[in-house]
Amino acid sequence: MLTQRYRLVLLSLFMLAVPVMAQQPTRIIVPYAAGGPIDITVRALAERVRDSLGPIVIENRPGAGGNLGVSLVAKAPADGKTLGIAATATHAINPWLFERMPFDAGKDFAPITQMVRVPNVLVINTDTAQRLGIQNITDFIKVAKANPGRLNFGSGGNGSAGHLAGEMLKRAGGIYAVHIPYNGAAPAQFGLLSGQVDFNIDNLASAAANIKSGRLKALAVTSAQRSPVLPDVPPLHDYLPGLIIDTWWGLIAPVGTPSEIVNRLNQAFTAALNSPELRQRFAALMAEPTPSAPEAFGRFMQQERQRYEQVVKASGAKVD
Repeated sequence: MLTQRYRLVLLSLFMLAVPVMAQQPTRIIVPYAAGGPIDITVRALAERVRDSLGPIVIENRPGAGGNLGVSLVAKAPADGKTLGIAATATHAINPWLFERMPFDAGKDFAPITQMVRVPNVLVINTDTAQRLGIQNITDFIKVAKANPGRLNFGSGGNGSAGHLAGEMLKRAGGIYAVHIPYNGAAPAQFGLLSGQVDFNIDNLASAAANIKSGRLKALAVTSAQRSPVLPDVPPLHDYLPGLIIDTWWGLIAPVGTPSEIVNRLNQAFTAALNSPELRQRFAALMAEPTPSAPEAFGRFMQQERQRYEQVVKASGAKVD
């Protein structure tokens, strides 16, 4: 009788614990500071999947160009409860930029889905454009070719996405411009607005307000097609074929996460990314949802790593 009662007590305790276990929150580590485009889109996505995945906790762990937060994902248990963000920097640029990496971008993660793509835009200080007679991308390339080293461009630092985009522009256009590295994207944008540098290649979400105010002149977007936000601005690809530079990010889990968990997460996140509400919300950030199958996202990241390997090596940028 005592044994039977003991079993009933254990069963009752187990049944009480099940809802608690089911509600264990899923943690998404964002390897950048709160308030930026990546953080905002992740939080918006988390709101849309709470009904299907339960509570979501966003943890911002910036540092080392995104490597700090991503390394925490690599070391987490492969149980689907700790996810992270893979971005252009962490999974395409940093493997070639840093002398020592705390993770293997190609082997330590299980891709879940790409989240978004944000076009970049080639912008020039409006006063500089007027002084040099630059009205469009054709004028820009003409001036740059006629005056090697006369133009300079800023970025968030050596090896940053803006720096490498500028190097890709130089190679594709056969021009030479001096790179001025800043300590972060915000100081680089201030340098452009104040006239310390002539042009930048920035993501559209950051540059749009200053373009609309007239402080910056948009010469070209770096996406394959025109942006609905700037319908009168042509793609750089139209003038320099093959030059397409998008900023992207997506969701990853630690390697070894069971396929059934990865597939369940993929279904929940892609359904949310395809929702009209989220598409409208992302459009305000100039971000286009790009849901994909796990395998497709994995192939995409591999292709991006191969592409940026050549660019980083050609730039000579290194971080110890």
